[in-house]
Amino acid sequence: MLKLRGRTVALRKSFQEPRLLIITYRADIPERLRANFAFLTDSELPSSEGFAAVLVRGAVSDAQLDASGATDVYRLGDEYHYLDEGDIVRLNPAQDTLGALFRVRSPNNTILLTEQCNHYCLMCSQPPRAVDDFWIMEEVLELIRLIPPGTPSLGFSGGEPTLYGDRFVRLVRHVKNHLPHTHVDILTNGRAFKDQGFADALGDVRHPSLLLGIPLYSDDPVRHDFVVQSSGAFDETVRGILNLRRANVGVELRIVIHRETLPRLVQTCRFIARNLLFVRHVALMGLEITGFTRANLDQLWIDPVEYRDTLSEAAAVLTDYGINTSIYNHQLCLVNPDVYPIYKKSISDWKNEFLDECESCERKADCGGFFSSSVQYRHSTNIRPMHKVLSA
Repeated sequence: MLKLRGRTVALRKSFQEPRLLIITYRADIPERLRANFAFLTDSELPSSEGFAAVLVRGAVSDAQLDASGATDVYRLGDEYHYLDEGDIVRLNPAQDTLGALFRVRSPNNTILLTEQCNHYCLMCSQPPRAVDDFWIMEEVLELIRLIPPGTPSLGFSGGEPTLYGDRFVRLVRHVKNHLPHTHVDILTNGRAFKDQGFADALGDVRHPSLLLGIPLYSDDPVRHDFVVQSSGAFDETVRGILNLRRANVGVELRIVIHRETLPRLVQTCRFIARNLLFVRHVALMGLEITGFTRANLDQLWIDPVEYRDTLSEAAAVLTDYGINTSIYNHQLCLVNPDVYPIYKKSISDWKNEFLDECESCERKADCGGFFSSSVQYRHSTNIRPMHKVLSA
């Protein structure tokens, strides 16, 4: 597990407002370009004049600081060992904090757009807050300008991103203009697209590789609405999905499996196959034990080994209809072999861990492991090391 946000120690500072900065180890960057960079060093401080900040992992003396000419120097803890050339951080001198917003070598870069939401899902991993945080959008627009154009994929989440309205559409257009070759995943409950005009506005952007991840927790409106704790959500979500189809915007459906969704999991997959066959992908997802899930854990938790046959049946319904299907957030030893072809290692690298029992597993490299929160709070007691299958 990686710590993406933590404390810094200011050795010298001249500004207070937060800044987005690109990490570099290169002291030879031309001075006219240094204003967007934070120079990262283990201890030595070559001439660093012009850099927006200097980040130091080791100890430095006052003499070194004076010789460097740096006016903004911050000491980082060992938890930031992963920072690399080209990573983008948010330095907040007023709060003595630093957060990693984008990591060049990570395939799991997801940008939070807001903590506001019109759902209160029983298992929400990012519980909504009634705060005015729409200022985040301006910072995200700046962040997009700093991200390398060769970035293969990028994600956006909330809260509910579509609460921005037209600004949400402008964000997608901004991403298309600055990162035209980047695949973009956006997590949304899809309800805003019940308005065909809003769906059409997003479709008019004509993003070449955009996929909206929308949860559909049941074919039964009452059950879906209960899971998301919002009356009328099912009808608006399905209307939104159909409108996005008309607007030629790609949709992925997501089903988180727990005690409230499991009873109709197979029927939900049949509903998708019969009514929403056009979706580009369906993800059958394990539970992340964080946020609201922890408060509702006894109501939601079920050992994946107990539903492995139901999972196989649900997956078969989708794949038999030719729907691109994946199983996310499960451990390989807890699913049946028939779903191995659609099993994915999906847990983001910064919150991915394994148990001690996994160390001797010969299939560990093929397994998605655990959310760090599952290791801490609850996980299956049926984890067993696996042996590689030798080909004849």
